[in-house]
Amino acid sequence: MINKVKKDEAVVLVDENFNKYFLNTGGKTDKYKGVGVINPADLVGIEYGKQTKIKDKEFWIFKPSSMDKLQGLKRKAQIILPRDAAHIITNCSIESGHTVLESGIGSGSLTIALANAVAPTGKVISYDNREDFIKHALKNLKTMGLDGFVKTENRDVTKGIKEKDLDAIIIDIPNPWDAVSHAWKALKVGGYLCTYSPLISQVEKTVDEIKKHGFIEVKTYENIQREMVVSKHGTRPSFNMLGHTGYLTFARKVLK
Repeated sequence: MINKVKKDEAVVLVDENFNKYFLNTGGKTDKYKGVGVINPADLVGIEYGKQTKIKDKEFWIFKPSSMDKLQGLKRKAQIILPRDAAHIITNCSIESGHTVLESGIGSGSLTIALANAVAPTGKVISYDNREDFIKHALKNLKTMGLDGFVKTENRDVTKGIKEKDLDAIIIDIPNPWDAVSHAWKALKVGGYLCTYSPLISQVEKTVDEIKKHGFIEVKTYENIQREMVVSKHGTRPSFNMLGHTGYLTFARKVLK
């Protein structure tokens, strides 16, 4: 079956250097960085996966995958990388239909990964103190077609969480320990808490607070990633390595 681009669809253009550009075929003629001035409606009818010439450059056109959405994100703040987002989703057992709260929306990187995981029947609630971050993240979410799965709140998670019986809570703020007691009250029994911290001193303070509440399975991880370069001459590790980003601490709620 031939699958072709339709009107009002989000698509990703991938050039020969694997740079990614997101468009909506229902958008207006405009200048798109890396692509040039185009009418997105001209993409309608093109077969997905086929290399197509647009202006003077060649692009493959796809329906955006989860990885495309994360890699094509417009950044306003430091993002949680895909390797950490995958670890969060797995260790918090986040699935379709779950209700998940995150605090610290940033550019919406983790929000996108969470929305993909809980769709089509779940919900992501995102708290952030900064209205400008919320607005920027919502633009990214709308571009990716995921804004319908996310509810944002201009709130300070350290002052309280109004939602109850949450499946998971992810906290990405400088002082996560100040939100631990609120997270315990808001989580359902068996629900997961995750905190993301760049400094081990933050982890120590957070774990100390976690252990004062009804949590078990308290573990902290650091993810280091290195690509392998495979060629006809042999295989070697890449000289570029994704080193330290932050520490992920996980805990699961039980009744005291």
